[in-house]
Amino acid sequence: MVDPVKIVVCIPARYASTRFPAKVLAKDTGKYLIQHTWEQACKAKLPVRVVIAADDEKIVRAAKEFGAECVLTSPRHNSGTDRIAEAVGRSDADIVINVQGDEPRIDPNHIDLLARMMLDNLETPMATLAAPFAAREQIADPNVVKVVVGTGGKALYFSRSVIPYDRDRAGVGDVGSYLRHLGIYAYRRDFLLTITSLPQTPLEKLEKLEQLRVIENGYTILVGKVEHTCEGIDTPEQYAAFVKGQTRQGSEG
Repeated sequence: MVDPVKIVVCIPARYASTRFPAKVLAKDTGKYLIQHTWEQACKAKLPVRVVIAADDEKIVRAAKEFGAECVLTSPRHNSGTDRIAEAVGRSDADIVINVQGDEPRIDPNHIDLLARMMLDNLETPMATLAAPFAAREQIADPNVVKVVVGTGGKALYFSRSVIPYDRDRAGVGDVGSYLRHLGIYAYRRDFLLTITSLPQTPLEKLEKLEQLRVIENGYTILVGKVEHTCEGIDTPEQYAAFVKGQTRQGSEG
């Protein structure tokens, strides 16, 4: 009898966020921001574990309060992917799903979709998701990452620039021609350890997008398409809007 594939969600959590320090421990809703994300991830059906990978004891203590499994990792990692590799690298996980710690509205169905993509495409080392753009002005926003997908659903390139460039319309053409990349990833554990052991690549350094290291080294990233995005929290203003939304939901409930 073949053992079932072990799928683990790992949530990297960094205390010293640049634009919003200690944001994962913000608690204006009565729950930590990281707790909201963890609770959403726990709703996914296919993963067997949800683990937080923290860079600070304060996060570990907070995770203990709400009953989450949490691993303390080195504070010197350059990316969440590196943090995840340390946290689950020696575990028995077969597939690791990276969910950002500042995404309290992450859709559990998106996690399960990524898991199914990896189960159904055994040769694929890595997968991610993309969605249509809701607003035209976001396409030219360098803070919103775009992805171009080729035949078979494989990523051709990720960029902060407008891709594809519509020459006839001086850049941004029909909104339906563009895909917004969502910052959620699935990796086979062995591949995760391989890619994090490689040095940063030129395009990765230019665009500040770590997924380009995968493409520059000749590996495949499979892209699944979903219909909506789940906005993360990058600034105090975005967090305030999230808190307001949670308060409204509570009063309506």
